[in-house]
Amino acid sequence: MTQTKILLWFRNDLRLHDHEPLYVAVEKAQAASGQIVPLYCFDPRQFGQTSFGFPKTGAFRTQFLLESVADLRRSLQAIGSDLVLRRGLPEAVIPTLVKQLGITAVYYHREVTAEETRVETALQHALDALNVAFTSFWGHTLFHPDDLPFEVSQLPELFTHFRKQVEQQSTVQPTLRSPDKLPSLPEIEVGLLPQMAAFGLEVPTQDDRAVLVFKGGETGGFNRVNHYIWQHDCLKVYKETRNGMLGADYSSKFSAWLALGCLSPRYIYEQIQQYEAERVRNDSTYWLVFELLWRDYFRFVCAKHGNRVFRQSGLQDLNIAWKQDWQSFDRWRKGTTGFPLIDANMQELAATGYMSNRGRQNVASFLTKNLGIDWRMGAEWFESLLVDYDVCSNWGNWNYTAGVGNDARGFRFFNTLKQSKDYDPEGAYVKHWLPYLRALPASKVHEPWTLLPIEPI
Repeated sequence: MTQTKILLWFRNDLRLHDHEPLYVAVEKAQAASGQIVPLYCFDPRQFGQTSFGFPKTGAFRTQFLLESVADLRRSLQAIGSDLVLRRGLPEAVIPTLVKQLGITAVYYHREVTAEETRVETALQHALDALNVAFTSFWGHTLFHPDDLPFEVSQLPELFTHFRKQVEQQSTVQPTLRSPDKLPSLPEIEVGLLPQMAAFGLEVPTQDDRAVLVFKGGETGGFNRVNHYIWQHDCLKVYKETRNGMLGADYSSKFSAWLALGCLSPRYIYEQIQQYEAERVRNDSTYWLVFELLWRDYFRFVCAKHGNRVFRQSGLQDLNIAWKQDWQSFDRWRKGTTGFPLIDANMQELAATGYMSNRGRQNVASFLTKNLGIDWRMGAEWFESLLVDYDVCSNWGNWNYTAGVGNDARGFRFFNTLKQSKDYDPEGAYVKHWLPYLRALPASKVHEPWTLLPIEPI
């Protein structure tokens, strides 16, 4: 009888906990004394350029990815296995390993957007020719599609309708435990972890003004959850502080670990439930679940609408005369527009790969509504820089802000000056990132153009 040999293709699911492909593979291997071969493949297409010519995966994302892959390898080694590393096209690398090792099945978490699903389709064709099973699982959302009260094709076009139906009629499945032990690998060269230089990148300098040092990996994700929820008890005031822009703990910062699947949203949900049982249940604890629901919604939107989320006309098919004004765009991305709140946020992004949710809404509104610039340029710039880039959340949010997506509210825009005074009343955030404004009083820091000639700057 042919020995069961399952190749686990890791992608944006770099964890051992709540990992259904791994969980099922372990069950299969134990039942048949089989082997499991974990693989991560660095796809060169992910390190090319976006359509507007930006680095597709910039230095901050790449460093976080490398840290996450290294952490996954250490975790696998600790339970008797290892992580095979390769550079190349998965649809070429995986069939080669299948033939080399006699693999009988490939397990993976499926994605929903075009670039990722094209790879899946190409790999499916290659494995069909080898008569090898290619089994997909769903693992990126809080709610499983099978547990929704509607088919994904019937997803409500308004988030509120989605949220209410799901909250009333759906249940979050429990997390799957991490394995205690895995079978050893067959004879194979596991490969070395590439360095940043292999992708034409330099290790980014750590800016001491950054809100947080994002350390990639499941271990780092667990540490962040423990810090935010349990050690510093921040969850109980999340709703009141989430619009902050300065400091490590105004929001959870779980997004980077969620984006690469180092943390499962169901794990976070269970931590919230435990916190509610042991400490307090209030609007803040609910609000973090609410944000996980937004994340779910954007992924289901992409599953329903496909490439429409990437089109200039967006999900609403609106024909808006967006500009591709590179001079204005460059001032925006470099943080030299002259509007302190916008400039401070964009300079934080450039220096650290991160920006608060409040900041993202403001800079996106400014680019699209104040400058009238093609929102896709902003979405691709975020894709390049954000350490917590998630394709569905990023493009869904840009659709929304540009007024071409779900829940679009026409020409809704943020009043930059009002936002500045509401969320940075003393100018602490602006002065943190724009030191040349530190001498200004709070009354002037957001409007430096109102200074009289005799006032210092």
